This record gives sequence, C-alpha cells and structure tokens, in this order.
Amino acid sequence: MKTKNKLFRMYKVLSLAFSIFVQIYWYKWTRKPEAEWEKLWSSIGKRLRKTLFELEGLLIKVGQFISIRSDLLPDAFIREIQDLTDNVPPSEWSKIHEILIEEWGFELSKKVLAIERDAIASASIGEVYKGVLQDGSSVAIKVQRPEIQSIVQTDFRTLSILIWFADHFVPIPKGFINLKVLFQELKQVIERELDFTKEKETLLYFKNRYKESDDVRIPAVYPDLCTSKVLVMEWVEGRRLTDIGAVEQLNISRPDLARRLMKIFIPQWLEPGMFHADPHPGNVLVSREGHIILLDFGMAGEISKKDAAAFQSLIESFLAKNYSKAVECLSRLGFLLPEADPGTIERLIAEWVTFDPAQLKEMDFIALKLELNDLIAALPIQVPTRFVFLGRSFMTIEGIIRNLTPDEELLDLGKPVFTEWLNSHGNKWSFIWRVIQSQPLFKIFHSAVEFLETPSKLEQLKESEQRREFQFAIFENRKKQLFQLLLIGIIGVGTGYCLAERLIWQLSAGLSGIALAGYCLTSFKLEKWLKYMPEKRR
Repeated sequence: MKTKNKLFRMYKVLSLAFSIFVQIYWYKWTRKPEAEWEKLWSSIGKRLRKTLFELEGLLIKVGQFISIRSDLLPDAFIREIQDLTDNVPPSEWSKIHEILIEEWGFELSKKVLAIERDAIASASIGEVYKGVLQDGSSVAIKVQRPEIQSIVQTDFRTLSILIWFADHFVPIPKGFINLKVLFQELKQVIERELDFTKEKETLLYFKNRYKESDDVRIPAVYPDLCTSKVLVMEWVEGRRLTDIGAVEQLNISRPDLARRLMKIFIPQWLEPGMFHADPHPGNVLVSREGHIILLDFGMAGEISKKDAAAFQSLIESFLAKNYSKAVECLSRLGFLLPEADPGTIERLIAEWVTFDPAQLKEMDFIALKLELNDLIAALPIQVPTRFVFLGRSFMTIEGIIRNLTPDEELLDLGKPVFTEWLNSHGNKWSFIWRVIQSQPLFKIFHSAVEFLETPSKLEQLKESEQRREFQFAIFENRKKQLFQLLLIGIIGVGTGYCLAERLIWQLSAGLSGIALAGYCLTSFKLEKWLKYMPEKRR
C-alpha cells in the first residue's frame, strides 16, 4: 500500500510542513490582514487533517495532541482538526491471523472456540476482535496492526527532522512550547503503547487500584494469551456516555453519573501514580447497573509526588476562594511565565470563578470562546509539556461531563466529590487552613507581614541579581581573554611563518586552536545560560 511506503510518508509530511512554513513567512513578510490569517490557518488545518487521515498510523495521534493545544495555536486551525478520530480501516483478516499464530505459536482452534473476522474497533496501533475461548468465556482480542512498528519508526524519523528544522529556523517564543521535550514524551508514550505487555501491566495496575470500588469496572486479563503484540481481555458490555438516549434508560441520574465519573478520575489527576491518558467516549462506558467501565490502557501518564501535592493545593485554593495561593501553586507547577504579575493573574482568576454562567444565554458563545482564546494567548501563561497528556485526559472527561449535564456547573458537581476525597485522605485541615487564609482579616494580617518582610526580600532580590550579573561578567571576561589569546596565537603563527621558525608557528597554531575551541564553548554556555535564565528565576 502506497501510504505504508517510507519515502512516500516522509515526502508527504515534509512537503506539507515546508509549504506551511513558506506560506506563514510569506504572510508575515507581506503583512496580511487578520482576516487573511484566519483563512490561512483554516486552510492549513484542512490540509493537515486530510494528510493525517491519508497516512494514518502515528500521525493521527500527533494530530490529536496538537488539537488540544488551543492555548498555543490559532482557533481557526484548531477547529479544523479538533474532531480527529483514531478510527482507521481494519487490516485484512489473513494478516491478523498470521500475527496471532506467530505470537501464540499454535493454531487458534487450540484456545479459541470462535472469533469474529470483522474488527469491533480499529485504531492506529491495534485492532479489537470479539472471540470465545474454549471454556465459553467471551473475550476481546486486541491485535497490533501489521507493519505498524516500521510505520511508527518512519514517522518518528520524519518528526525528528521537523523538530530539528523548527528548533533551528522557526522563531518560536520562549515559554511557547519545548518541542524537543514534547517529542521525547510523545515517543516514550507511543513506544509504550506499541508494547502490549506494558498495557497489560497498566491494566492490572488499575484493576488492583479499583478492586475495592463499586463504581468502576475494569476487564479481567488472560496473561497466558498475552504477548507484546496480542492482548486478551474479558469482554464487557457497555454503553457510551455520549449516547444520552441509552443513558436516560439507566437507574441512575445523569448528575449522579457525572459525579461518579469525577470520583474515579479526580484521584487519578491528584494522586501520585498513573492516570488514564486517553479516556475518550469509546474507552469510558457505562454498564446497565451504572458502573463506569474503563477500557484501553495503552496510553497512560504518570504524576510525581511533587506535582500531585501542588495540584491538590491548587484545587483546595480554588474551592476555598484563596486565589493568591492558587497563583502560587500555578507558579510552582510552571504554568506562569517569569514576567507574569501575580496580582493581575489573581484578579483574573477571581473574575473567572465568579463569572455568572447564566449570562452565557444572553451572548454569542462562539464570540465569547474566541475572545477567551485571545485573552489566554495574550497572558503570560503556558501549559508545561509534562502536563500535555494530563490536560488531554482532563479535557476529554470535562467534555463527557458537560455533555451529560449541560445545565449543571462543573464546580458545583465537583466540590462535594473533592471534599469527600479530602476527608478520605486526611487533608481536611489543609483545606480549612486555605479557607482561613482567604478571609479578609487574614489577608490584612498577611499583607502587614509581607510589608514588614519587604526589605529583606528586596535585599535577597538584590543579592540574587548581583549574583546573576557576576556570573554574566565571568562568562564575558572569559570570552574576552580567550579572544585575546586567539589573537596572540594568530600573530604568533604569522610571526613564526615569517621568521621560518617552525616551532613558534606550530605552538602558536596549537594555542589558537585551543583558544578558538574555548571561545566557542564559552559562547555556547553563555547563550544557553541567557536562554534558560528566566526559568532559573522561578
């Protein structure tokens, strides 16, 4: 198939990227008006979408990751790619049959009584088939797509070329996004997803995590039939949470179902450990009894203890309306750029939280969304690369909950769930302390303390600034000294050559080489220090 040809895939992606690059620079050079830029980004989105659907594979997932960065990319572009689905045509059954025999080492009939030859689901990495084992158990058999390993490696090479090109030739602002880190994280997640033994371990991790919960159901796994390319799980019946007609027939109300969903995912986002990074409507179902069914653990992220503690403090601060503490938490997590003014961010958060949703009925929602996107883009905030997958998980679940309960407020639904979680984790006093800190009397006291501490803080700031200036001076002096040494070496080479003194010009040439290498190294270190200096100030 043509789309699986390595050179064709690389050509399609690189030619598209280059044409986009040229177009953007042409628009910048000719200073096109805003309306023309809107059309350009819409056109780029359509072309990208068409190419991704044509090539399938890893590139579909790349498009999905790009589509959740509405904080960084133009709205016209996001609108065109935001509904990218990981639904690709299934492979020929003969190829799937070959993989099963190769992985199991025996004919299917020895273990499988029957298997449907039409895939139940087909994604970019794997396909799912329904089968029945010899003991009568219904199972879901997930098989890796043929040749996907080779396709993914080709796509990785192509993306690495694009990342190198963007890093060297595209003027990406500091704090915009670290493409290299994002690529490494994406590569790590995809490589993990390609190894079904990793997915099996993740599935068992979540099954053990929720073994005491009556709200969630995770399918059992058959380890004896699992390999790096085949995963055999219990077949579970469920309905999509986006199917409102089916949800209405359940014995549980939609708000209760939304709270149950929050009860499952809030701990994943706030506790150290793994979280489900791809909970789209096809992977999060509901049983007839109202149990939430979690499927497909190929894509999972992990939260560190440090980040988990900061996120918990952030949510507590929002619920306690302690917005100054919320700003502090956002800074700790890396969401605020160095130039962000804490007071301004605090006021914006307070205005956003106290916004009356009833007003939405009286205004153009699309215009409001565009205005908010422009506001966010103008603010000195960013989404750290390590939270891209966490953001994907949160936004997907938020979309499902809003679809379930369009008339309910997300904060009103989440507050009792979060409070219950706090009580079960012994963080109640921390939450009460946040509430106390948000009271006017405490704020007056806190302001007085800050006023008294201002001289010492200014002294620390002055000392820190002097230290940075001293470090800069060291780099600059070293460069000057090496440059002078280089000049002396060059003069020595010329003198030795004129006097026909071989030893003099050889020693001078060696000195020049050492000085030049030192000068280049010092210049590189200085440039790197200047580039990352704002991050060190945090």
